[in-house]
Amino acid sequence: MSTAARVRELHLYRRYFELVAAGRKSIEVRVRYAHLADLAAGDVIRFRVKGTDETCEVSVRRVTAYEDFEALLDAEGAANIDPTATRAEQLGSIRSIYPEEKEALGALAIEMQLATAAGHSDAAEDESGGVDGA
Repeated sequence: MSTAARVRELHLYRRYFELVAAGRKSIEVRVRYAHLADLAAGDVIRFRVKGTDETCEVSVRRVTAYEDFEALLDAEGAANIDPTATRAEQLGSIRSIYPEEKEALGALAIEMQLATAAGHSDAAEDESGGVDGA
């Protein structure tokens, strides 16, 4: 029986990728899509800048579901999501990427910690985009 962590690959815009890689972004925001329903503490996310070979890995510490992006920002704190933007700027950015019908599915806050070692494995790719997806 294997105890290896599950690895998922998700895309990030370069701006957010750089924050994650520098250890400055501790919460990732995603829509509560069905294919992320089993994401859990202990899993590994390999973030990739779309169209490049640049990756960084994080370990998932916690996944929390929220009714909408406002509730997520209020509970998680805007500085944990993007320390370079205000709450209002972040809400605007999130909603410019995720239309109203996507937000209606709910929001996920993924607390993460930068992994120290990167490896290669088969990963399910998230083509959905996202506040940090491209």
